[in-house]
Amino acid sequence: MSNTDTVTLSPQFQVVIPEPIREALKLTPGEQLRVLHYADRVEFIPIRPLPQMRGFLRGMDTNIDRDSDRL
Repeated sequence: MSNTDTVTLSPQFQVVIPEPIREALKLTPGEQLRVLHYADRVEFIPIRPLPQMRGFLRGMDTNIDRDSDRL
């Protein structure tokens, strides 16, 4: 997958998400995406049902360096 994939905005303001990205994110037709305007870009975030999110942070490092005056 390349981070430089280019899409074209259609006259109806639609874009086609490139196949490698669809496959990597396991997107399916009809799936809802949250659309955000962030800085100077547009971000699409898949909306996942809560049960599907179970365990998605598994393996995340939870060790945080804290200042000595913090718990």
